[in-house]
Amino acid sequence: MADGKEYISCPDELGTIHISEDVLAVTAAAAALEVENVGSLAGNLGGDIVELLAGKKNLSRGVRVGVTEGSVSVDISLLVKYGASVQETAKTVQDAVAVAIENASGLNVEGVNVHVAGVTLDRSKKTRQG
Repeated sequence: MADGKEYISCPDELGTIHISEDVLAVTAAAAALEVENVGSLAGNLGGDIVELLAGKKNLSRGVRVGVTEGSVSVDISLLVKYGASVQETAKTVQDAVAVAIENASGLNVEGVNVHVAGVTLDRSKKTRQG
C-alpha cells in the first residue's frame, strides 16, 4: 500500500482488509447529496472544467475524513437550497453520512461536522409573470 493514500486496516480472521479514506469520503459525499435540500458539496463549486469534460468529477471534494483507533470523523462542506431549514438539513446530513459509513465499512463514526458554506438557488424553476 505504498501509493501515498491513507488506508484504514481492519484485521479479519482470513487476513486484513484495507479501506482507502477516499472510499469513506466518496461514501459520505454520496450520502449527503441524497439528502433533500442539499444543493451541492461546497468543494465542488465551479469544479475544474477539465475534470467535468473528462467525466472525472471528484465527488469527495468538500469532504475530509479522519480515522483514529478504528473510529471515523467526517467534515463535510455543503450548500443548502434556498428556503430550506439549514439546521434540519444539516442534522439529516449528519445522520445519513454516519449510517452510510457505518454500513459500508463497519467502522464506528465518532462525529460528522457539517459546514454550511452557503445557499444555492434552484434555477430550474421558472417564475410566471402575469
